[in-house]
Amino acid sequence: MKRGLEFNLIKVDKIISYDLNIENARPMGDTRTGVRVETAAHEAQEALPFAPRSTQAVDLPSAVDVLIVGFGPVGAMAANLLARYGVRVLVVEKSTEIFMAPRAIALDNEALRILQMAAIGERELDTIAIPFVRMRSPVFGEFARVNTLGGADGHPKLVTFYQPDLERSLRRQLQQYDGVHTALGAECKGLEATDDHVVASVALACGQTHRVRARYVIGADGASSVVRGLIGQAFKGKTFAEDWLIVDARNVPRPIDHVEFLCNHRRPTPHMTAPGGRERWEFMLSPGETRAEMESDERIRTLLKPWCNVDDIVIERKAVYRFHARVVDTFSKGRVFLAGDAAHITPPFVGQGLVAGLRDVANLCWKLAWVVQGRAAPGILDSYDRERRPHAKAMINLAKFMGKLVMPRNAGVALLTHGLMRFVRLVPPLRTQLEELGIKPKNAFARGLFVDGKGGSRLRRGAVLAQGWVRGADGTAQLSDDVFGGALALIGFGQDVSTQLDADTANAFAAAGGKVFRITHRGQRLHVAQGESWEDLEGVFLPRSVPFGWAAVVRPDRTIVHDGPAQDAVRLVRESLALLGTSAGQASSLAPSHAPLEVSP
Repeated sequence: MKRGLEFNLIKVDKIISYDLNIENARPMGDTRTGVRVETAAHEAQEALPFAPRSTQAVDLPSAVDVLIVGFGPVGAMAANLLARYGVRVLVVEKSTEIFMAPRAIALDNEALRILQMAAIGERELDTIAIPFVRMRSPVFGEFARVNTLGGADGHPKLVTFYQPDLERSLRRQLQQYDGVHTALGAECKGLEATDDHVVASVALACGQTHRVRARYVIGADGASSVVRGLIGQAFKGKTFAEDWLIVDARNVPRPIDHVEFLCNHRRPTPHMTAPGGRERWEFMLSPGETRAEMESDERIRTLLKPWCNVDDIVIERKAVYRFHARVVDTFSKGRVFLAGDAAHITPPFVGQGLVAGLRDVANLCWKLAWVVQGRAAPGILDSYDRERRPHAKAMINLAKFMGKLVMPRNAGVALLTHGLMRFVRLVPPLRTQLEELGIKPKNAFARGLFVDGKGGSRLRRGAVLAQGWVRGADGTAQLSDDVFGGALALIGFGQDVSTQLDADTANAFAAAGGKVFRITHRGQRLHVAQGESWEDLEGVFLPRSVPFGWAAVVRPDRTIVHDGPAQDAVRLVRESLALLGTSAGQASSLAPSHAPLEVSP
């Protein structure tokens, strides 16, 4: 199938945005509020090897566990994660085609690790690892650099990619699941909520209206989210005054191997390489420049002359956008959850827009699955907003800060800010903080679905457990996330913690989707019994993260719930189950929040 434009005219008084990583961005036209402009013919559409399973109302289920509105990469990832747990899903998408205009281009190691959960790896998605990102000014030359060489958690720290390829891969993965239905060319027109479900009215491409009952709804329908409007969520924040021309070109004679920001206040220009022989340039428009003027091939070739022989290149895609920095007041209301651009928009200067959306659904979907399947109380869903919204806001603030470096208002501001950053590089601790990504907000939570406190190891509860290569008894090496799969994991480091559990605790843990694993130091596997025992081949866990004889309870999204000495395994499990609100633990500390939801018709 293809994912493309929903209409031939774009109304500019909506939130229409672009980010290096915005999954449902739409081009920005005339900047005057309320003006309608025709979409450009170059916004091509492309067929996908994924046919909609359902096009008539009679073919669609009348009841599902989760309704997903939006089939961009965030919605498709949510569908994959839920289907992985056997959750019944209906995906509704207004478009019938992939949107081919320039959009997301960068992913970090955290995003690649989340894609790994959907079995999207190097063979499924072509990427280019980026060794460094540099910022240059006409006065100071290179005034800042970020080192992205090497890897973290089994993946490169930073890659570029081609978003249509990602969407194809995610949709292909869904074909293996019987419990997923899709309705392309369909629109969610209304939501009616009760205490125990939501009824959605869906206008299908065939002209019929289908009503589907869902236990929960995920709005992953982008910056102009219909779902966000239906639940009455304001989208607060800032719209930048500047428009940007985004150009993807192929056959560039002198390709670069990194990402650079040319921070000239007259025309800031990010420039980067991408798979498929592509390169991307982003040019800020000056006052008086129009979309029509800037999108002409003649004008684009003039802009590209400093970099290459423009006679050889092929201009593949071009579009003018305006950036936004916005976030909703809450990521959920009743049984409806917002994810990706529907919940937050990050300016493109740190390449975190799509990454943030992937973090959203990785955090949310296992919780929905656990509640739907009776493994946890509905109250755990309250932790989604508590955990994700502060981190999303922190990333937006970082992007806004970087935006001030990339596009200073005038020559004086440029001289001051770029000179200050040049000075920072002379101070070793500050230089390290900048160059080694120390300023990037950690994906760790101050409060949420984990046991408060510190267990005494180097693990941090509420943070993500590291990933490393491990080897099983048969000699096969795997990444540790693939070993843990979708389980709630009790991990013994160096010791077999299953021997510490009494029968009642072990059964309760298994009923809550739990599974016990053992990570040993390299070579130790020869001295332990067969079973779920894996050697740490790189020392990522032992001794780098934990001491020998430690244990941790880890969520399916790899967030650390609890940790402590292995002999305390019963306590760790029972206190973790109490958070889930299961019968084996105490009453959930998270009160259910599913009061009737007021929605627009």
